[in-house]
Order: sequence, then C-alpha cells, then structure tokens
Amino acid sequence: MRVYLIGAGPGDPDLITVKGLKILQEADVILYTDSLVNDTLIERAKPGAEILKTAGMHLKEMVEIMAERVKQGKCVARVHTGDPSVYGAIMEQISLLKKEGIEVEIIPGVSSVFASAATIGAELTIPELTQTVILTRAEGRTPVPELEKLKDLAKHHCTIALFLSATLTKKIVKELIDAGWKKETPVAVVQRATWPDQLVVRTTLEHLDEDMRKNGIRKHAMILAGWALDPNIHENEEFRSKLYDASFTHGYRKGVTTS
Repeated sequence: MRVYLIGAGPGDPDLITVKGLKILQEADVILYTDSLVNDTLIERAKPGAEILKTAGMHLKEMVEIMAERVKQGKCVARVHTGDPSVYGAIMEQISLLKKEGIEVEIIPGVSSVFASAATIGAELTIPELTQTVILTRAEGRTPVPELEKLKDLAKHHCTIALFLSATLTKKIVKELIDAGWKKETPVAVVQRATWPDQLVVRTTLEHLDEDMRKNGIRKHAMILAGWALDPNIHENEEFRSKLYDASFTHGYRKGVTTS
C-alpha cells in the first residue's frame, strides 16, 4: 500500500516529469493543491478518476481520504506544486500515512527556484564568483532555527534563493546589507514562474522593496539575489568554467597545449 507524492513543477503543465505524468494518468484518486497546481495538468487524469481539491482541507482530512482510498485498493496520487521536498509540507503527511501502515513514494518535480533561473536565463553557480546556492526564506510568522538567520547565511555572499518571502522585502534588504552586501547587488524576482501571467522584475537590493511594491508582488514569488543574477554577467570574461576549455584535461578529453 502506498501513496504517490508527485511534484507537478512550477506551473507549466509540460514541466511535470514523465514518471509523474504516467502515475497521474494511472491514478484512481488524485488530490491536488488547487490554489497552486495548474488545472490543465489535472485534466490529463484518466476518465472516471476521483479528483479532489485540497486547498480547503486540513491535514487530517487529507490523510484520512488518502488512507481510506488506498485501503480500498485504489492508486492514490497527491499532487504538489514544484518539488515536494522543498517547502512541500510533506513530512506531516508521511508521518500520518506511516502510522496507517501506508508507504509513500516521492516523485520529484521542477522547483520554482530552477524554473525562475531558467526564465531569466541565469546560471546560479558562476565559476570564480559563487559555487553555492542557499535555498531559504526570510523569517516571518514562522521562526527559522537560530543558526539559520538570513543575516548569518548571507555572510557567505553566495547566490540566495528566497521562498515564501514576498511580503518581507524590507527585512530581506536590511539583513543582507547588515551581512555586508552592496546596495547595487543584482536581484531577480519571478512571480508565478512559467504560468501565462508570469512577471519578472530585475532590480537591485537597494530598490527591491520599492519595485516589489510598485509591481504589486505579495505572493507566489521567487526572489533570487547575488552577483550571479547580474543581467550582464555573460560579458565578463573573468568568470568562465574550465570544463569546456581546450586546455583542460579530464577523463574524456585531453587538453590541448597552446604555445
């Protein structure tokens, strides 16, 4: 007995994985986050499948439905936005399902952080500039662990991807500047990445709060910050990977020495 937790991707229904779509089309019962998952994707379910919207449900209600249907011998799929393993609130579901003797299989999906980077044509890890990406959120009503305060994480001066933080831009700006970031640090905000009404805002740390306010962005936004987000980074010859350099030797190619 098992429940499939499927990552639907960020919005574009074509960004679900082949495996995720296969299970979606085979499922007898589909529960999906209707406030976040594209209805067009759910329309690909097989005829007669039981479709349940979960935006108005609480945890116990959802799990009881999943457990009941699985015990009836039905194939059950729970569809999450993006990738379930990042801010997916799946641990609570898994815990209760395991108490019912039901296993869970997670089918990964395209996270909004990578969809947003693709949307703006950015590489988040630039050689000689930054080789690290921190996925986090600003502290709001829900606290973060003491050792994970944004100001402390920002001291690494790497690329930072901020989930669930669109209403906390003043706090973000203050903490990054307190960590030594320059006011002109590039920032890219992508609201509803890959949806038809997707909105992209290119700005700087100094103007982030103002530009978010002017564009009315209060939710469903990924905030990417750091010098890897410089829209002109491709013009800088200093930052280049050695992987495809003709002089670089690796297991599949011998480097060419130039005189």
